[in-house]
Amino acid sequence: MLNRRRFLETAAGVSALAGAGRAATRSRKFEVTTRIEVLNASGPTRVWAPVALERATPWQRTLANRVDCKGGAVKTEASAGGSSPRMIAAEFPAGVKPVLSIAATVETRDWTVNVGSGDLRRGGAARVARPANVGEYLRPTKYIPTGGIVKQTADEITRGAATDVEKARAIYEWIVENTRRNPKTRGCGLGDIRFMLESGDLSGKCADLNALYVGLARAAGLAARDVYGIRIAKSELGYKSLGTSTSTVTTAQHCRAEVWLDGYGWTPVDPADVRKVMLEEPPAGRSAADPLVESARRRLFGSWEMNWMAYNFAHDVMLPGSRGPALPFLMYPQAEVAGQRIDCLDPANFRYEITAKEITV
Repeated sequence: MLNRRRFLETAAGVSALAGAGRAATRSRKFEVTTRIEVLNASGPTRVWAPVALERATPWQRTLANRVDCKGGAVKTEASAGGSSPRMIAAEFPAGVKPVLSIAATVETRDWTVNVGSGDLRRGGAARVARPANVGEYLRPTKYIPTGGIVKQTADEITRGAATDVEKARAIYEWIVENTRRNPKTRGCGLGDIRFMLESGDLSGKCADLNALYVGLARAAGLAARDVYGIRIAKSELGYKSLGTSTSTVTTAQHCRAEVWLDGYGWTPVDPADVRKVMLEEPPAGRSAADPLVESARRRLFGSWEMNWMAYNFAHDVMLPGSRGPALPFLMYPQAEVAGQRIDCLDPANFRYEITAKEITV
């Protein structure tokens, strides 16, 4: 984890690369508290929860992940599968009330990668080094395959695109134009992109629409990844639908995406939030030609407002110590009682509350 001096040096270096299209703005600090309680527990209980991203990025630095687990044993572990996300794993013996609290303190910066016109392969852009693990984000996962109909669709979308930037933008624009947000989708969706393409049902929420971006990008030869997290503050850019309205953010989970572009680095994209603006931004049901939608569409290819906290980049997540199936991703707390997995979206048996407040820096 970066210390504060290192984080500020990183941000200063990013600002110096503004000519190469990369820039961060002022920092903000938040405290995000998650309290988890398993109701009606009738045996030994396990609880797993995502934690604020511990990997340093230009847009987020985690200062602390503090844990309270009375009567239980707790440790920080990594998944046995997928991209090995860090998580809190707690065990409670029978007869002990399973309650777990995690308080994260994070510092964030709005992040922009200018992928407009111009050739950024020379000058400062050359300093954006290609990471050694970028190949990890070209591989298929259970719900995000890269062959078959996914490859066929990616080839059709990117036909005629001469550069990686053109491919990345073509996929983004195709998703904005051809998908829709479905308010009835449970949670954030599942991200089963083969089913979406084969059925022709290109609807869902962020974990569906942005997974579709990631899969199509990988099939087109572009490293891409989902970034799972949660909204923690209102939007300061005029979008009521892209922020929170209260300090309680329990249902504000949101998946974003990044694509690697040589010369630019990891570039933020969020076509799912364009569709959210169209459906939910007051007055609801805006058209693609609406000025606010057009503004969001331009901004969300290459830019993130960091009123949001990231957890991890992982897919196919195995919960340590569980015999249950792998999760498509880890964005919600999880629990098992006597070896049986509880539905993480069932408030009758599994209660959690997430609150967020901004701290004056």
